[in-house]
Amino acid sequence: MATSESRRSFMGFAFGTVAAVGGAFSLVAMKKTWDPLPSVKAAGFTTVDLSGMQAGELRTIEWRKKPIFILKKDANMAKDTKRDIVVDNAAYTVVIGLCTHLGCIPAYHPSEQIFKCACHGGEFDTSGKNIFGPPPRPLDIPPFKIEGTKLVLGEEGPEYKKMMEA
Repeated sequence: MATSESRRSFMGFAFGTVAAVGGAFSLVAMKKTWDPLPSVKAAGFTTVDLSGMQAGELRTIEWRKKPIFILKKDANMAKDTKRDIVVDNAAYTVVIGLCTHLGCIPAYHPSEQIFKCACHGGEFDTSGKNIFGPPPRPLDIPPFKIEGTKLVLGEEGPEYKKMMEA
């Protein structure tokens, strides 16, 4: 009888050990699937050199499959201390180029100094604030960090945090 009980306890112990090891491997595998791939992490950041831009120039780049409008303001454009990014004493508007109404991409009209959405006539000024039509809020500002004359999109720097507090 003693051998039967010792064999039974060994089988229970062996089964418990295999189940614990299998559970640990499963948890490690699940954690690896939750972590973003290195290529995805790298795609999250985009660096733009602003030093070559001319006053009044609009540059459109892609960040995380979204259009980003970077407008270097000239002397005729109204400055907005709450939304403008200042780099080397020049004011820039940096916004995600998707209308906050239905997600259309507004076109920039330099003669009128507005971004206009063709779908429903929504208009935004050169700071990205909604001034006419159905858009419920201004164009969104992507997270950014300033490194000298470079703008790093996708990383929250002190300038971005200060802008979001206001």
